[in-house]
Amino acid sequence: MTLLIEDLSVRSQNKEVVRNVSMLVEPGHVTAVLGANGAGKSELVLAVAGMLPLAHGRITVDGLPIQGCTPDAVRQAGVAAVPEGHRVLTRLSVDDNLRVAGAILQSSQVEPALHEVYDLFPELAERKRQLAGSMSGGQQQMLAIGHALMAHPRYLLIDEMSLGLAPLIVKRLVRVIESLMAKGVGIVLVEQFTEVALSVATTAVVMRAGEARYTGPVDEIRRRPEILKEAYF
Repeated sequence: MTLLIEDLSVRSQNKEVVRNVSMLVEPGHVTAVLGANGAGKSELVLAVAGMLPLAHGRITVDGLPIQGCTPDAVRQAGVAAVPEGHRVLTRLSVDDNLRVAGAILQSSQVEPALHEVYDLFPELAERKRQLAGSMSGGQQQMLAIGHALMAHPRYLLIDEMSLGLAPLIVKRLVRVIESLMAKGVGIVLVEQFTEVALSVATTAVVMRAGEARYTGPVDEIRRRPEILKEAYF
């Protein structure tokens, strides 16, 4: 059981923004995707989630091909994305946000899914009736992750989880990642803050100019800091 990405290339506005990237995401493990702004990290996530078309490549979930599928079909196959920017429905309450996200579930599955999200994020349970747009950035990020979790994903793609958030909130979200790992969820964590990602990841993909310059164990990056230095400078 794996999420396998093979030779993935993505074009955006007539420019190749991701070029021949391959990676393997295993259940219960975090794969960090690292690199500077413009490296192609976000485009990689959006393409896997079905939100950007592929130029070429293959994506399989536990052996089932999902390239070319709609975002809803990708979610139903077990892959959910949390795009960059704390994207929530600002004019709806927290509870209504989650119920909208659970639209792909059978009606009998919605309440159990809500309970699971609220158990993971008691902060959201306390704010069920609050408008999402009135919450802090950290709370909105929790809700954005909750959105994705309503689909019961086996693989979760999180783009820039800690961007713009206070260190205390980041630590809280890292604990959530660790909890999801313990439940067997495979996670792709896109981060500019490398220490956050490396603190939970077992493997890493280091990107520069749309290409994977390194793919392998996190321990090797700690032994060879030049791997990251070459990607950022």
